[in-house]
Amino acid sequence: MTILGILVLILIAAVCGIVGQMIAGYSTGGLVISVLIGFAGAWIGLWLANNFNLPHLYSITVDGRTFPIIWAIIGSAILAAVVGLVASPRRA
Repeated sequence: MTILGILVLILIAAVCGIVGQMIAGYSTGGLVISVLIGFAGAWIGLWLANNFNLPHLYSITVDGRTFPIIWAIIGSAILAAVVGLVASPRRA
């Protein structure tokens, strides 16, 4: 995997993480956190798709690595929503 391929995957993960956080309505931090949420969202989304036998709707291949765009956004939204529910302050 080349440096350019890694940078492209990081950029795609950041965009997926940002879109997932926008859908969930909760932002957990800056660009680095969005990249982490994008990669974790891809993992969560693929896990859901494989367990429920759902199709891989839109995937991008960069340097031989496949990154599932739609499932990354769905997984990112789920992850951001869970973090938002857990981390939000409780008011009485």
